[in-house]
Amino acid sequence: MNRDIRFAKERPSQQSAESFALAGHFYAVGVGPGDSDLLTLRAARLIESADVILAPQSQKSTHSLALNAAKPFLSGQELVVTRYPMQRDSSATQAHWRKIAEDVARRCSDGQAVVQITLGDPLVFATSSCLTEALADKLNPEQIHLVPGISAFQLVASCFQRPLALQEDRLLIMSATDLEAVEQALDQCETLVLFKAAGNLPALLELLRKHDLLQRASLVSAGGQGKQELQIADLSRWEPNELGYMTTMIIHLGQRPWQEQSS
Repeated sequence: MNRDIRFAKERPSQQSAESFALAGHFYAVGVGPGDSDLLTLRAARLIESADVILAPQSQKSTHSLALNAAKPFLSGQELVVTRYPMQRDSSATQAHWRKIAEDVARRCSDGQAVVQITLGDPLVFATSSCLTEALADKLNPEQIHLVPGISAFQLVASCFQRPLALQEDRLLIMSATDLEAVEQALDQCETLVLFKAAGNLPALLELLRKHDLLQRASLVSAGGQGKQELQIADLSRWEPNELGYMTTMIIHLGQRPWQEQSS
């Protein structure tokens, strides 16, 4: 069946056009932090209507968390698990994604609709950014689509029912791998979000203790992953233990005074 004809029949309006995968197009789709019911309707429809699903998986992992989240929406699509290197080597990383981009471009040229699923949002610490960059000179811009998803820091904030930013508050999101940069950031925002918080956890906790901020810090590890999920609302009351890579911390530093505009 011709995919363009089929979707023309299924989509009554232009408004819904972006919710179904088109032949020859690539979609980087955020599938949220892990729970299948946190996918957007658009993400679910694109996955269901795709020919090929690319699922990222760390070389150190035995399964793809993104694929687990998307499972309820799979029914016969070709699955391609892309194992990516977890290393600080930009040349190796770029070469890896250029090779995958060549395969994606070939599939699109053959008329397949290709969806790469990624945890969280495709533009927030996601491998999708590497792939879309590598595809820039292989596909036309109108063939490349980015579909936002719920990011880990949004899940963490919702767990503890504390606002991330109000009025003129500054929200800063960064990796926790550079502790010197983290310490500098403490004076530059009202809320600090730290991804990859488990990698250097003892030193990070010591830094927060030094600034008397443990009681202002919360974290979630393996968020949206069922029984593996760990929530800590107040790090000053927590006995630290080893956590997995998918750990996000939020530090509430205060609130910026609201400056009323003079008339």
